[in-house]
Amino acid sequence: MITVVGWDGSELSAKAVGKLREAKLVVGPDAVLGQLGLTAATAADGALLEALDDHLEHGEGPAVVVAPGDPGFFGVVRTLRAHGLKPDVLPATSLVTRAFACAGLNWEDALVVAPSGPRQLDRVVNACRAHPKVALLVAPGVGPAEIARELAPTTPRALIVCEDLGGPDERVTHSRMGEATTRPWKDPDVVLVIDPLHQPKEPSWVAGARPGPSEWALPSADGMPAEARAYVLAKLGPRLGDLVWDVGAGTGQIAVECARLGAAVVAVERDEERCAKLRAHVLEHGVKVALTRGQAPPALEPLPDPDAVFVGGGGLDVILACAARRPRVLVCALRKVEHVAGVLDRLREHGYRGEGTQIQVSKLLLNPDGSHSLAAVDPVFVVHATPAHAA
Repeated sequence: MITVVGWDGSELSAKAVGKLREAKLVVGPDAVLGQLGLTAATAADGALLEALDDHLEHGEGPAVVVAPGDPGFFGVVRTLRAHGLKPDVLPATSLVTRAFACAGLNWEDALVVAPSGPRQLDRVVNACRAHPKVALLVAPGVGPAEIARELAPTTPRALIVCEDLGGPDERVTHSRMGEATTRPWKDPDVVLVIDPLHQPKEPSWVAGARPGPSEWALPSADGMPAEARAYVLAKLGPRLGDLVWDVGAGTGQIAVECARLGAAVVAVERDEERCAKLRAHVLEHGVKVALTRGQAPPALEPLPDPDAVFVGGGGLDVILACAARRPRVLVCALRKVEHVAGVLDRLREHGYRGEGTQIQVSKLLLNPDGSHSLAAVDPVFVVHATPAHAA
């Protein structure tokens, strides 16, 4: 029998105390085990599965695993069940619950991210760019300093850093991003990343990230037809944790659609009038889009590397500059079919393979006499490319 006991620094329940007294082996963090006055054999949580396997093999009686907070929430329960073990669980207050309580904030609308290490830093940062309220369970290489450094200066956020939650040195600090990158932090557990400009919407029926939009490829009076945008969006595949570039963004149709689907988005546009319309479009739909006004390719240089890119304006030099940043997918709209083969050839030289598609849309019109006719819209030529090694 294996019992998992959650530990949040408060007094354990009578049931948890009883399980610890019965246990022949207790596994957990050294700092916690030292506070429990145990008589059973102990093992560090770094050797969790090995210790339990050896204990069970010899049939030595009940075992207890002590874990921080609610061990069923990004905790050890998943590890045990994946190993074929089915423990009983006695949870405590989760670190995320305690963090939001200490900050005096509701959190049913918060996104919770739990990276395993620095390789997932980019996806965590993109979630913070796209979502107004994020709780980060700190991991090695993904803490307050790293998050603040990646978000600044394009994405202003307030950071609430929670250290040693439930412990003797518990501390909750409201930090500016500049401070967070230089201040020494002691055992941070959770970082709350809050958009101070966000206006809360009506209460939702689902916790965390909101459901996707009820409609995409929205009708629009300008730009490419909705049917062509639906194809572009399908190929881009924008999702939570992605960063999408919309280069030559125009009035921001693709940028806004990607943001509505949960991605972090940077729109690049050089024309001031179009930028103004893009800002209005963003406000109308209540999404987050970072706008960079400038001429590509130079305007692309300071931007963080993208996961997906749409090039709606610019020449071959812009397309190749985007390919050089190695997105997982690159989609571009071309005005003339004669340009498609040349773009595909150059992308192939840069390690991408792709295909060209002509999208021809004809709208059904009602004539004055009650009959119907078709009105063709100018065709759109779309190139969709992915890295050759991923094909």
